[in-house]
Amino acid sequence: MKKVLVIGKNGMLGRKLLQILKDQFQCVGTDSKELNITVYNNTFQKIQKINPQIVINTAGFTQVDLCEQETEQAFAVNAEGAKYVALACNKVRAKCVYISTDYVFDGGKEEPYTEEDPTNPLSIYGKSKLKGENYVRENASNFLIIRTSWLFGEEGSNFVSKVIALSQEKEALEMVNDQRGSPTYTEDLSRAISLLIAKDQSGIFHISNSGFCTWFDFAKKILEITGSSLKLIPVSSDRIGRPAERPPFSVLSCEKLKKETGIIMPDWEDALVRCIERMKRLGSAVSVL
Repeated sequence: MKKVLVIGKNGMLGRKLLQILKDQFQCVGTDSKELNITVYNNTFQKIQKINPQIVINTAGFTQVDLCEQETEQAFAVNAEGAKYVALACNKVRAKCVYISTDYVFDGGKEEPYTEEDPTNPLSIYGKSKLKGENYVRENASNFLIIRTSWLFGEEGSNFVSKVIALSQEKEALEMVNDQRGSPTYTEDLSRAISLLIAKDQSGIFHISNSGFCTWFDFAKKILEITGSSLKLIPVSSDRIGRPAERPPFSVLSCEKLKKETGIIMPDWEDALVRCIERMKRLGSAVSVL
């Protein structure tokens, strides 16, 4: 049984990966206190000690707007950290799996982005993640780069949990209606990653739930499922005026994933229903009647 190291075990995706992977692999997880990817010696020593065959780097500075202010930290974690993990993987001959983002694209395309499409990130977050991708490609002889989008899950803070919380505090909420992407459930993403590494795939893969929507559509579906009476007000990105520019269209094509593994990713709406049902069972969501 191969040993898999998941860096970022306390994150939304890291936790779910450890739950999913444990059935097929010997799993070890680390947090930032145990393995600080911004320090090469610490990264190499920890990975060498664990001696895994596969390393999945889910650690990241993912607060898109904050990245605009804390540029140095964004690149330290998302780029330099990715390089250090890649270098350490090479030393122990492990596959390096890096989690990237749809925000490496500028959103100028009007059909789903393939793995071969040119990148052109608009934000510091996107630029730092793309640099991380490039470092992985340059420094890891065996790598797998996963681009995903609009992550949500039943645990941790994410768009779904935030909308549910706000629906119990507010009567109305403004929501952006001019950005389109594919919400992606951590469970479905984790199962796809598990199959990719089981099949020893390498290169770049796009993984997201199928279908796409705006943030307004996403929030509307959350409220519909939970039975909330919160009023949603569609607004433009310009009205919100957030620090980081987002791509207006960042839908990812998963045709390569389907071709190489046979996986057809579930629709995002189906995934959202499953997620909220699980949140209710865990006590982390309350139906608003």
